[in-house]
Amino acid sequence: MLIFVASRTSKTKIAKMANKQKTIVALVAIIIAGGLIYFTVGRKAKVNQIKIDNQSGTPVSTEPANTEPVSPISGLSCENWNRRPIAVMQPADVPARPAAGFSDADMVIEMPVITATITRLMGVYICGNPDDVGSMRSARHDFVHLAKGLDAIFAHWGRSDMQWFKDLLNNGVIDNINCNDDAGKPGLSKGYCYRKEANGTMRGVDTGYAKFAKLLEGANDYGYRMESKFSGYPHQAEAAIDQRPSGGHLRVAYAGPFAAEYDYDRESNSYFRTWGKANDTDRNNGKRLAPKNIVVMMAVSEQIEGQYNNVQLGDPWMDTSDSGEAFYYMNGQQYHGTWKKDKSRVDSKLFLYDDAGKEIAFVPGQIWVEILEPGQALRWTQS
Repeated sequence: MLIFVASRTSKTKIAKMANKQKTIVALVAIIIAGGLIYFTVGRKAKVNQIKIDNQSGTPVSTEPANTEPVSPISGLSCENWNRRPIAVMQPADVPARPAAGFSDADMVIEMPVITATITRLMGVYICGNPDDVGSMRSARHDFVHLAKGLDAIFAHWGRSDMQWFKDLLNNGVIDNINCNDDAGKPGLSKGYCYRKEANGTMRGVDTGYAKFAKLLEGANDYGYRMESKFSGYPHQAEAAIDQRPSGGHLRVAYAGPFAAEYDYDRESNSYFRTWGKANDTDRNNGKRLAPKNIVVMMAVSEQIEGQYNNVQLGDPWMDTSDSGEAFYYMNGQQYHGTWKKDKSRVDSKLFLYDDAGKEIAFVPGQIWVEILEPGQALRWTQS
């Protein structure tokens, strides 16, 4: 029988090896825990304090640029052309689809509210007077400065739980109507918003709606200015039909069911929208959503606090970047350019440029803005 007896030196080596293994295991555990904390809790938001008097940076227009009775956003003639925009927060969640109101929006802005996953939308209404808008969802800070840059009144159902953002809304950074009655100007208790009865796939969080006429009533009740001061976007005539391509397909690859696709229709010179592989329609009237113009802006997103993210869009509170790459789709063609939003002031306009540095001139009609993270696919195929 052979018996191995470790020498004192061997025992020491074994002890050192065991301690080293324990150290490695501990380090790995710390790294894993740190990763879990980062992705589930996020880093603590570092917020710049700003004044709301807006006396520095790029000046805002004091009068609309239009000399004709047309919307400064869509370029379409309408009775309400000089009415201040109403910007409404709406979800992209599958159980809440189809959304109500988007066929009447002058502009829709969509972006991720959790990095690389869930998106949310903001419908901006000037010309249109939809019956319902909804469902409605809570505010996120990345939408506020975009709405402010459009000189919009901001309507939302609650807000994110970040204390600095609550303080921002409470301090009047933007004229707003809050249907959750927990900050800013209340809406539900005053009858400007209402709850639908949940049915089918609709969840409780999907039941918040507003009659658009009631939002206008609320804005008047709160004494908000109702005439627009937004300088607007330039427009061009539509291409003649013989100058339009026969078709084209655009894929904006948000994650899973949030991916949006558009099929260019030569006859109407618009882009029929598909959402999560289903035709995207308006709950109010069954109309297929089909914007005349699509803007895809590239911007970095990162988680900051818990479930909340920050998109680098030139907001004055958190962002270090206020410009980036952009792609434009109109008249059946793709164009390349850049976007710019002056982060030194909350009310700066979102500028959209071509490669020559000139503002993009849109076709009269709805503008749909998709804000996409680098690494998420964007594919245009022209036929």
